[in-house]
This record gives sequence, structure tokens and C-alpha cells, in this order.
Amino acid sequence: MANLSVFVFVFVGVLILTCLQIIEAQLIGVCYGINGNNLPLPIDVVDLYKANGITKMRPYDPIPEMLIALKGSNIEIVLDIPNDKLQALNDPKEATNWVIVNVMNYFSQVKFKYINVGNEVSPINVATSQFAPFLLSAMTNVQQAITKFKLQNQVKVTTAIETGLLANTYPPSQSVFRDDVSSFINSIIAFLKQNNSPLLANIYPYFAYIGDPDHVALPYALFTQQEPDPSGYYNLFDAMLDSIYYATEKAGGDNVEIVVSESGWPSDGGVGASIDNAATYYRNLIRHVKSGAKTIHKPGNAINAYLFAMFDENEKPGAETEKHFGVFHPDKTQKYNLTF
Repeated sequence: MANLSVFVFVFVGVLILTCLQIIEAQLIGVCYGINGNNLPLPIDVVDLYKANGITKMRPYDPIPEMLIALKGSNIEIVLDIPNDKLQALNDPKEATNWVIVNVMNYFSQVKFKYINVGNEVSPINVATSQFAPFLLSAMTNVQQAITKFKLQNQVKVTTAIETGLLANTYPPSQSVFRDDVSSFINSIIAFLKQNNSPLLANIYPYFAYIGDPDHVALPYALFTQQEPDPSGYYNLFDAMLDSIYYATEKAGGDNVEIVVSESGWPSDGGVGASIDNAATYYRNLIRHVKSGAKTIHKPGNAINAYLFAMFDENEKPGAETEKHFGVFHPDKTQKYNLTF
């Protein structure tokens, strides 16, 4: 009987450990944009996530139909507050109302992980500079509302940056935030550190490659390079991620985690954009993250990454490549036969 008890104890222990490993392995999410006139209904999108074992979603617009469809789905979400809402949320009452309408009304049945206040807001980018004066105040007011409802330990308030805020990015250890954004980003990092929140970062080796193809080799960008570069990195993704870690630490953000809130490769529309390159990038990124790979600078940190994006979006503004980042076609068929 004693031997049986030992066996049961060991079996249960192994089972618990296996379950924890499965939970910890869910490090890949997929962003969900709706800039298309041919996309599935939100309820069908949620079913597609579930059918493909995708347990993390980053929706850019908190539309009621999507939040309703997510009820009971067990899909963890990063809920974005669009840039054009930031000025209104400088009013604490408006921020509280936003949290009530978009979080509290669904909280019992929807798994909220992060509230992402603004996407790629930058005082030096003409496309988003008008939102920069409102970002920190909006984050603060949303945080106060989250705290008011006693959710501060469950839902973290953050923002997503793009790598254009950095300078001296190679080697990654020399990376810093640009002087002309230091006051802007330093206050945000201080906010994140105070509230034990991560910094979200949109990381695109594709844009680094097309911006400097003479110095950025395609295999380095696609995770297929066999030898390390002079700074020890085998791929550009890890180097870019570490450059953000180094810059964040120098800005006072010791122990602030970086979550990769977007990363992808277009299948059409521009230089280096092809089905083959995109398939290679997505497969290798998923494999890299799921393998438990760590970066040189952060050997103790698991990489969390969200693929951009769920669907090709035929009404997405900007360069033609912006319309071709989907890992699924709008008819819900896979482009690359990925295993999430």
C-alpha cells in the first residue's frame, strides 16, 4: 500500500509539472486587426483561434462583438486603446468609464492580461507625435481605474513602442533611447517599473533588413544564419530584443520585462516580401520561442511574442506590404501551415 501511495504521489507530481510546463509554453500569441472588408465575424475568429490552439490574442479595437465572442474562450488578451482615444482619457472620469465599458463588463468571463494604452506613439514620428503629450496621463488614469476595481495584480497597464526610439543599436549592449525622446520614454519606464508592468515592443527584423540590406543579411533576419555575428547573435530578432532591454535598463528600467507585442514578415508587396520568406520567418520565430530559447543578455527570461497578424488586411493604410502580414487568409485558411 505504501508503494502505491508513493506511485500516486509521483504520478500526480509529474502531472502537475507537465501541466505547468504546458501553461508556461503558451508564449506565442497572434494579433487581430480588422482593417479589411472581407474578414470573418468576431465569433468565427475566436473559433479559429481555438481550433488552432492559439491561446493569446492582441485585438487592436475593443469592439463589443469581439469581447462578447471571447467570453468563456479561455483566450488571454492584450486589449488596445487606440491612439485617437488617448486625449479623451486624460480625463480620469473618461478613463474610468472606458475600463468599466471594456473591461469590467466582461471581466468575469474574459481573460485580460494587459491594457495596452496607445501603439507606437512617438514624439519624433509625424504619424503619432500628436498623441505623445497625452500618453502618460492616459496610462496613469487607466491604472488608477484598474486599481480602483482591485485588478492591479491581474491586469497590467502598458504601452507598445517601436524600435525607432532607439539609437546605437549595434552592438545591442550600446543601445540607448535617443536623446530627443529621453524625457518622453523615461517617464513611461518609471511608470512601468512602479506598477510592475512590462514594456511592449513591436520588433520587425523585416524592416531592419529592407532598411539596410547591405549590412543586414537575409539569413540573419530569417533565423537561418548558421554562424554568430561579431556580437554573438545568431539572429536579428534576439539582437533587437536585447537592444531594447539594454536601453530600458539605462533609462532606469531594471527588471522591466519586454514583451514582443508584434513581429512578422509580409508575403507580398515589397522588397524581400514573399511567401517563402514569410513562411520561413514565422515558422522559425515560433520554433525559437517555443523551444525556450533565451537572449544573450537575458538568459533567465522566456521570450513572449505576438505574431502580426491573424489576417491579411486589404484596407490597411501605408505601404503595400502592410496588407500582407496575415498568417491566415480572410477565408480562414492558413497561408503557411503553422503549428502554434
